Amino acid sequence: MSATAATTMASRTLPSTLSSGVRAIKLELISYFRTPDTVFFTFLFPIVMLAIFGTAFASVGEIGAKPDGSGGITMAAYYLPGMLAAGIFLSGLQNMAVDIAGEKNGGWLRRLGGMPLSPVSYFMGKAGQVFVTASLQAVLLLVFARFVFQVELPNEPALWLRFAWIFALGIVTMTLLGIALSALPRSSKSATAVVLPISLLLQFISGVYLQFTMLPEWLQNVASAFPLKWLAQGMRSVFLPEHFELAEMNESWDLGLVAANLAGWLVIGLVLSLLTFRWVRRS
Repeated sequence: MSATAATTMASRTLPSTLSSGVRAIKLELISYFRTPDTVFFTFLFPIVMLAIFGTAFASVGEIGAKPDGSGGITMAAYYLPGMLAAGIFLSGLQNMAVDIAGEKNGGWLRRLGGMPLSPVSYFMGKAGQVFVTASLQAVLLLVFARFVFQVELPNEPALWLRFAWIFALGIVTMTLLGIALSALPRSSKSATAVVLPISLLLQFISGVYLQFTMLPEWLQNVASAFPLKWLAQGMRSVFLPEHFELAEMNESWDLGLVAANLAGWLVIGLVLSLLTFRWVRRS
C-alpha cells in the first residue's frame, strides 16, 4: 500500500471511528437511564445518601468550629465531598465493572467482532457515558446541597480549578479500574455479587460515610493503599474550610499525594486492563 493510500484510509477511518464513538455514547446513555437499578445505585445513590445524612444529623448542628466559635459547618456540608467522591467511584468503577462483565459474559462482546462498531468506538461509548453521567450527577449533587441544605459552595476560582483536575483524574482512574475489575466476575449473574461488596467496603473505609481519622490506624493504612481514600481527601480540600485539614492523617490536604496516588492507580488500571481484558471474538 502506498503512503498516499494509507493516509487516505487513515483520514477516512478516524472520522468514522469518532462518529461511531459519538453514536455509542448516545446508545450507552439511553441504555443507562433505562435501567432503574443502575440509575439508583450509581446515579441517584450519592444524592439519596446526602439527603439521609443531612436530615438524620441536622440536630447535631455545626461541627468543626474554631476555638472562637467560627468556621463550623453543617453535617450536610461535611458529607458533600464524600458523596462527590462516591459518585465518581460508583459511575466509573462499580458501574463500568458490572456493565462490561455482563456484556462480556452475555455474549455481546463476542458479537462485536462481526459488527461495524470498532473496539475504539466501544470504549469511547463507555468512557463518554461515565463522563457525562458523573458530570451530571456532580452538578445535581451540588445544586441539591446548595438549595436544599443551604451548603455554602466555594467562591474562589482556584478551588474550582482544583475540583476540575481532581474530578477529571478521578474519572479516568476509576473508569480504567472498572474495566480491569470487569475481568473478575465469572458470569453476568455474579457480576453484582462480586463488585458490590468491594465497592461498599472501600466506601466505608475511605472516609466517605465515616470520618477517616475515627478508623483504627491499621485500617487507615489499608484504606490509604486504595484510590478512593485519596479522591475523597481531594474533594474535602475543595469543599471544607481550610482548618479542617488538621483532621487529616498528616494534618494536611497532601494534594501532591492525592495526585500521585490517583495517577499511580490510573497506570495500574491501564496495565491491568491491557493484561486482563478479552473481547472473546469469534475466530
